[in-house]
Amino acid sequence: MMRKRTSIIGAVMLSLTVLLSACSGNNDGGTNTGNTTTGNAPANNGQAADNGQPKDGGSLIVAVGADPVILNPNYAGDRVSLTIDQALYAPLFQVDNGKKTFYLADSLDLSADKLTYTLKLKDGLTWHDGQKLTADDVVFTIDKILDEKQNSFLRANFIINGKPIQAVKKDDLTVEFKLPQVAPAFEATLVQVSPIPKHVFENEADIEKSTKNATPVGSGAFKFKEYKTGEYVTLERFDHYFGGKPHLDSITYRIAKDTNAANLALQNGEINVKYLDPQDVATIQATNNFEILPYSEGRLSYLLFNENSDTGALKKKEVRQALSYALNREELISTAYMSGDYADPAKSILASDNIYFDNDVPSFDNDAAKAKELLQSAGAGNLKLRFITSSGNKAQEAIALYVQQKLKAVGVDVQINAMDASAYGTKFSDLKSTDYELAAGGYIMGYDPDAYSILYATNGDANYTHYSNPKVDDLFKQGGAEGDQAKRGEIYKQLQEIVAEDAPVYPIAYTKTIVAVDKKYGGLDEAILKPVVIFEDPSKLYLK
Repeated sequence: MMRKRTSIIGAVMLSLTVLLSACSGNNDGGTNTGNTTTGNAPANNGQAADNGQPKDGGSLIVAVGADPVILNPNYAGDRVSLTIDQALYAPLFQVDNGKKTFYLADSLDLSADKLTYTLKLKDGLTWHDGQKLTADDVVFTIDKILDEKQNSFLRANFIINGKPIQAVKKDDLTVEFKLPQVAPAFEATLVQVSPIPKHVFENEADIEKSTKNATPVGSGAFKFKEYKTGEYVTLERFDHYFGGKPHLDSITYRIAKDTNAANLALQNGEINVKYLDPQDVATIQATNNFEILPYSEGRLSYLLFNENSDTGALKKKEVRQALSYALNREELISTAYMSGDYADPAKSILASDNIYFDNDVPSFDNDAAKAKELLQSAGAGNLKLRFITSSGNKAQEAIALYVQQKLKAVGVDVQINAMDASAYGTKFSDLKSTDYELAAGGYIMGYDPDAYSILYATNGDANYTHYSNPKVDDLFKQGGAEGDQAKRGEIYKQLQEIVAEDAPVYPIAYTKTIVAVDKKYGGLDEAILKPVVIFEDPSKLYLK
């Protein structure tokens, strides 16, 4: 889901995360639907009065398309869990357009030899239960990520050339991170970390399976109140939030899996925030009650080829290239995303926000005759492939139907298997899954290409394609340790070209995410629209 979490699904996942389960489609089953009532003050004919001053009180209803997998940031890889965790657990810092915003941290400095990062925490931090948040919690969090027995998929991020990063407490507010070698991607790794409380988890043998995750204790703007499986998760204001008391009394994440029903609930005012598929924008916009906000998440939408399927059909590079040749990228974008306004053609596996992004790489596209020729030469005639999709994800459904049609034209039969968002996310993120060959996914990996090793290195924790190329593995190692920016650029340029030639995925588009927000709410600019989690700092949201 995100080395970042992918969804994720897909890693996710991760602003620098792989959406582990972000790899699950346009808006990933992460926030698709919902139904509830709010009790907020009524809008004035769809146009809420705003005197420029935030109003304290009220609630916000956010639509999500599935139950969270886990409310613990060391393990969250699906979009829903990450979205809720963003309000529950404060990060150390965030990076937006190259600029740091400090949250729990007050500063982060690098030594002259580039081998030690010194992090200073803000003074007076507390957990939701009133216990102090100190350097002990940060060190504990890193130690548990590194502990192989704890199975955090973030672990690989903190291993450099086979050696772990060391987190050392200097005093209650200071932590030093000692690197085994120069690692220019370390800040992009650390930005993913939201500390977990030592006093809650220190005696848990298996944190991922701990019952304490069911009633999480965080440090974010909102604290846990109630979770009803299949219905909603409700958080309430944390009055002692270090960034100032949030304006809203509560945020409820309403779980519903039917996109059309959720859109109707949105129009009726029963939902305040929802991701939109491009196909639904015009209908919601016509109500004049919502801000329609398209924004780039640095997300790549792609067709995944599962080399681990029990048929072994996609192990040959020539077969993957042939399937790619059967498709037309421009047609696919038009089919799935309505227009180029919401998607740009993709060829590289790196998303367009990456510091070494290069879209001038080999591409296999729009040549049915070549597709047939390659299939025949590879001895892969009469292929039968299984395509899994997440029900209600309109982009995924459109991609699957289009692929089914185009592959039929070159003699390949495709069976589409639709499943609910939770089941899809589970199957997609299970590295042992062998009962499908194709899936439509998407990931958000952040600005440093080192994160992508989780997806494309041979033993990557989110290598859902099961792709393996020793040269690519070596280039990831070189790039992760190269301090010279120009040399790093050459390494990742070569890496992009090799992976594109091997075709473990068919890149479709660099897509924009579209979110609808009820006009009754202000503070959107300060809350910051953020990849995967919608709002970076929900404490800034308020009723007008």
